[in-house]
Amino acid sequence: MCGIVGVVSSEVDRFRSTLVDMVESIVHRGPDAQEVWIDQTSMAGFGHARLAIIDLSVTGRQPMTSSSGRYTIVFNGEIYNYKKIKEELELLGGHAWVGRSDTEVLLSAIERWGLDGALNRISGMYSFAIWDGEERSVSLVRDRMGEKPLYYGLINGSFVFASELKAIKTFPGFSAIVDRGALGLFLKYSCVPAPYSIYEGVYKVEPGAVLKYFPEDRLCSGYEYWSSASELLHEKAAPFSGTFDAAVNELDGLLRKAVAQQMESDVPLGAFLSGGVDSSTVVSLMQAQSTKAIQTFSIGFEEKMFDEAQHARAVAAHLGTSHHDLYVSPEAVLDVIPKLPFIYDEPFSDSSQIPTYLVSAIAKERVTVCLTGDAGDELFGGYSRYQKAEKYWGLMSKLPLSLRRLSATGVRLISDPAISLLAGFKSSRTADSLVSPFWDRAEKMSGLLVCTSRSQFYHDSFLSHNNDALAWVQNSSELSTYFERANFGDLNFFEEMMAIDTMTYLPNDNLVKVDRASMSVSLETRVPFLDRDVFAFSCSLPIEFKVHKGVGKRILREVLYKYVPQTLIDRPKMGFAVPLAQWLRGPLRDWGEELLSESRLLHEGYFNARLVREKWDEHISGRRNWHYQLWDVLMFQSWLDSNK
Repeated sequence: MCGIVGVVSSEVDRFRSTLVDMVESIVHRGPDAQEVWIDQTSMAGFGHARLAIIDLSVTGRQPMTSSSGRYTIVFNGEIYNYKKIKEELELLGGHAWVGRSDTEVLLSAIERWGLDGALNRISGMYSFAIWDGEERSVSLVRDRMGEKPLYYGLINGSFVFASELKAIKTFPGFSAIVDRGALGLFLKYSCVPAPYSIYEGVYKVEPGAVLKYFPEDRLCSGYEYWSSASELLHEKAAPFSGTFDAAVNELDGLLRKAVAQQMESDVPLGAFLSGGVDSSTVVSLMQAQSTKAIQTFSIGFEEKMFDEAQHARAVAAHLGTSHHDLYVSPEAVLDVIPKLPFIYDEPFSDSSQIPTYLVSAIAKERVTVCLTGDAGDELFGGYSRYQKAEKYWGLMSKLPLSLRRLSATGVRLISDPAISLLAGFKSSRTADSLVSPFWDRAEKMSGLLVCTSRSQFYHDSFLSHNNDALAWVQNSSELSTYFERANFGDLNFFEEMMAIDTMTYLPNDNLVKVDRASMSVSLETRVPFLDRDVFAFSCSLPIEFKVHKGVGKRILREVLYKYVPQTLIDRPKMGFAVPLAQWLRGPLRDWGEELLSESRLLHEGYFNARLVREKWDEHISGRRNWHYQLWDVLMFQSWLDSNK
């Protein structure tokens, strides 16, 4: 795992010190070695910060040039099947290896088969840039699922790219103008989705994409070399036809192989363990293939309803792992919050970013690589919202749209007066208990009643934090996202929701959260569920193998039960969450009040100050729960404050 930067410009030589500064800004991604390469004749300059995982020697250092001298690469990530590709290249003959890194294998594969030919063969997580000296172009490439980040932009005529925004911000002439359309998207999704960034003129390479830049002509073009939507539809066209038991055995074998490949490391390795289905499955397969106790790590909370650490300890004890956990207090959260703007570079407000950072920090004390259970919910139907959305849409869609619109109007007409009446009760506890839960749901339902399609219903009810973001952000405009252009053929509603999450929520939120949190402490994380073969197999399975009698991840549970007793696993899903609503009314209240002061909001000019203050006052009083929407604003305010 590493950090990469680059500048492509006719004046590249004068940016040598800039490249050094860019690399230094992301040294947390690669503390083991930092290198810069410039080819004055090619107009290209690359920089690399290395976190040594495979081939710890100098032969694994980058930037790395191919044996012919045609290609130079900077690479971030891991190629899990590099040994197989290496064997294939050796059979073809004519190659002498300098070292044993996966980067050298990738570079040789590109030289032998071309970029697209190599991309069709590799399996892994990666973002990389490669200069083609013959074609005189630079190509930026991101992995299929979007595990590794890559930003780019044109700044004063120079093409600049980097793993993180902070490196691009060091480039001379960078203009830190907030894209208000992107800010609106952030309020909706708690992240800025690709291809946008929070800054005007800076973008993200999308998952499964290649972006090619020709500096002499200043031409930029891109294409998709792989699409999760296309893969899903391809696999659904020839679905798995065996029995459920056969599918369980097949998945067990594929996951075992994926886990074994991802346990390849020349440095200490462990895993995050929450005690839930996904992480427990990964840890079970790791321990089953290891001769020593796997190092496992979890986070707990003093608030019992949010605490999963006890369950993680039980699973760890059964499997015999070497387990470590840390209990988090509100005070510890306060200590983390000031670090978040630096860690994430742009506003990011999935509150589970806090425990993710903390578990990464305790893991880094003992290991350099951790496997995670991310993506199990998206691939195998684990989120409870899927079943809720299917149920509620099934009921609502039976009513004529005209009747639903009338009902929505009625709810809106009575909600505000009712809230005001109940809030006037002398007993604030009575008011809180009556007002907040009921009217939170009533107001949301008024908006959902007018949805005209099931995908809009799912988006507005479960994916979007704020369906009125344009009213919150001053001078904002609507930007299109993948959601608007997605086409999932004739999938049923359950499958469509999983597909939407896989292509939006997973790469823009979940994977960003884990990458930035872990890499901020120089820890590499790997996601076995996103193995190429595991993903393809999951797409081929009938929905009844994933969801059965109201319970998600049916097939994954059966794999896990081979290793862990069912009694240790079967319990309501908690998620990696924090008690945000309570904390904003308690230990985080003063911090929030300062960032959301009316005078400050008016001076900065990004938000509708009256609206934000109204929601803050309602939340603090306990009359309503606006913690998701307010946390989004607070994370932007904290980020803005750190960039002054």
